[in-house]
Amino acid sequence: MEVPKHDTILVLDFGAQYSQLIARRVREQHVYSQIVPYTISADEVARIAPKGLIFSGGPASVRTEGSPRPDAKLFDLGIPILGICYGLQVLSVMNGGEVERPHQKEYGFAHLSIKDNRSELLAGLSERSQVWMSHGDAVKSLSGNFLCTGSTENCTYAVVEDPKKKWYGVQFHPEVVHSPEGSRLLANFVRTICKANADWSMESFIESQIASIRETVGGRQVLCGLSGGVDSSVVAALIHRAIGDQLVCVFVNNGLLRKGESDLVLSVFRDHFKIRLRYADARRLFLDALKGVTDPERKRKIIGKVFIDVFEMEARAAGAIDFLAQGTLYPDVIESISPSGGPSVTIKSHHNVGGLPEDLRFTLLEPLRELFKDEVRQLGRELGLPDEIVNRHPFPGPGLGVRCVGEVTQERLDTLREVDAIFIDEIRKAGLYGDIWQALACLLPVKSVGVQGDERTYEEVCSLRAVTSEDAMTADWYRFPPDVLARASARICNEVPGVNRVLYDVTSKPPGTIEWE
Repeated sequence: MEVPKHDTILVLDFGAQYSQLIARRVREQHVYSQIVPYTISADEVARIAPKGLIFSGGPASVRTEGSPRPDAKLFDLGIPILGICYGLQVLSVMNGGEVERPHQKEYGFAHLSIKDNRSELLAGLSERSQVWMSHGDAVKSLSGNFLCTGSTENCTYAVVEDPKKKWYGVQFHPEVVHSPEGSRLLANFVRTICKANADWSMESFIESQIASIRETVGGRQVLCGLSGGVDSSVVAALIHRAIGDQLVCVFVNNGLLRKGESDLVLSVFRDHFKIRLRYADARRLFLDALKGVTDPERKRKIIGKVFIDVFEMEARAAGAIDFLAQGTLYPDVIESISPSGGPSVTIKSHHNVGGLPEDLRFTLLEPLRELFKDEVRQLGRELGLPDEIVNRHPFPGPGLGVRCVGEVTQERLDTLREVDAIFIDEIRKAGLYGDIWQALACLLPVKSVGVQGDERTYEEVCSLRAVTSEDAMTADWYRFPPDVLARASARICNEVPGVNRVLYDVTSKPPGTIEWE
């Protein structure tokens, strides 16, 4: 693991669903954070030399034999520690305290009663601050110099600390929005107790990455698959700023893009940024390969295979290439961390260029691997990318191929493009685009009877979908004002030939997925 160049807080992950959120909250203090497995050795931590450690929550019970434990030598390093939920319990039992299963589990809102106003951790928090609890076990007793500095109605030891050793623990989750003053508590730990410098900013990230890219690449060439999505666009803009014409981008038009998307990509990257761009118009190849196919999994495999074939041809035509740039983000890296902490070198299947032939040997260049999605968007704005790229909703790799439910034909794709464009246009006009994680339209393989212009029609049906989410693992359907859906429906039926019925999808994830196929 590379030693960070900034003051760093390490988040030891015990399997919590909120570990990434903890790291993001630390970065909001302009302090760099890294998530590492709880199995990280004390020697490795000492080498990284972080300003502080945060033990995350986790699903295990600390009272169970074999439950996760960090290296005991961490407590000898003299580094401030904050334990959250399970992290508090681990901190307690490994230093002589006791944890029990209380009569009543605690999930949901609670109010914190501060017992010691001298606590640096709780400085500035209001009395009866709202906090979010989610635990089955609780600390029963403390040992040594540990003090109880905060309680709730159902949790005696909601906040504990040993101020001499700078060990702190909270039973609640300060990282979630349900704990409104949690950010202040984390700031107290990171900035006051750990004395970490606020030197993590997007400007400093750009400077360090440009220097790193130039040092790594030297005078050689980098290939980047450009899709028009946020991640690949930001990667291209960053690398181009670092090495200019040593970057070669490949944009494959598969015919499955949204309305105006290919023109936007060419305008931004070829005409504005002056990036060396190889444009492969492969629309006919994809359509021919998809002819007669209706099974969604077969569609995805066909689209992926044709993409690889076209990308390979363009890569060979680009000449001598040593590096392949990818938009790997920090959540991707975290997902592939092995229990021993070793980095994964596998190109994940969700990246467009996974599956290239073995004789196309590249060294991966992943300049975004330290960033979360919201930070990538911020970086894109700093690099001068337009809002219509930086703030755009996620779009699947197979594109409209998996939103054109049933057989994919040129006519159905053209219809779907118009439906999608009208839906997004009405969302933007209503000022709601930024409130929605993802909005999409699907063309369904059914027809319905309608009346248009005093004539009976038998045309296709489309479904509109919009969801809110933080990470796409779960999602809830978006509650539009009825007039927005009414306008979208009226425009679609009036302006798009071949569609006479509009549905709105009110399925959450789970049980449904965000995409239909």
